[in-house]
Amino acid sequence: MNENILSVRNLDITFRTNAGDIHAIRGVNFNLPTGKTVALVGESGSGKSVTMKAVTGLLDSNAIINGGQILYGTENPVDLLTMPKKTLRREINGRQIAIVFQDPMTSLDPTMQIGDQITEGLLLHKKISKADARKKAVELLKLVGIAEARKRMENYPHQLSGGMRQRIVIACALACEPKILVCDEPTTALDVTIQARILDLIKELQRQMGLSVIYITHDLGVVAKVADFVNVMYAGKIVEVGTVEEIFYDPRHPYTWGLLAAMPDLETDDERLYSIPGSPPNLLHEPKGDAFAARNKFAMKIDERETPPMFQISETHFAATWLLHPDAPKVDLPPELKARLLRSRKAANYV
Repeated sequence: MNENILSVRNLDITFRTNAGDIHAIRGVNFNLPTGKTVALVGESGSGKSVTMKAVTGLLDSNAIINGGQILYGTENPVDLLTMPKKTLRREINGRQIAIVFQDPMTSLDPTMQIGDQITEGLLLHKKISKADARKKAVELLKLVGIAEARKRMENYPHQLSGGMRQRIVIACALACEPKILVCDEPTTALDVTIQARILDLIKELQRQMGLSVIYITHDLGVVAKVADFVNVMYAGKIVEVGTVEEIFYDPRHPYTWGLLAAMPDLETDDERLYSIPGSPPNLLHEPKGDAFAARNKFAMKIDERETPPMFQISETHFAATWLLHPDAPKVDLPPELKARLLRSRKAANYV
């Protein structure tokens, strides 16, 4: 039996645009172990959301899948990329793999009552009566912590708070008892207190239901709270992968250093907030060598010519940087960067 419920293999995606072809995903590989949480982390435009749209069959019509596999299942895995769209919608989307988006107001229909929105998926995917579907919907609302669940069935989204709306989106996602829950920035639109409650809720639901979870986020503070494994993405590639402890305690890619250093903390005022210099490359023109080289103060000449392979650091930790080559010079991080990395661990309670 395969211990991974999902495996993405050499995924390669291009978008056709009026300006030209954008090579958005360039050979992405990652695994989701059964019952675990994996985070995809990176700046906007790094490719994390596009990767998950491929997994959930939600790619835009101008997307071209050049190659790769998305293998789902532990016994006799099936390739979601070769599955007919009708079969994917009927048997996988919503039933086996469900998604929670960041803005509940765009996920929920403002013209439909909450009860109808939850039962819609049940009636579509399950052989169940309307009465049983509504009973199940009430149970789901209670499960996600909605008080007066029967009363809330009659409410419309605008009658509820942001935190309650996001709980209802989670209830809709869990209606058909999926195996995988994809969370696309699920707490970005919420204040810090509500964010913590939603993260705790998802962790508790994962424990109760045996879910495997994928988080898409730019927020390493969220990653520290929820993830077992982390995949750092940059310019359509995964540049570092490891356990959450390895990423926080022993980051090896300069881009990961930058992401960690940019985490806000109580010791840093607004004037001293760190940001990675420069901006990501324009993938209309595929970068030569290491895509991060132009923003990397430790870049070498080889970074401009050749794309680095994944170097193995431990059984679970890999990073694609020439700094890990045996012949590369040893990098001594500047004291300020070391201090920022230490503060990021403290801010995430990783000390």
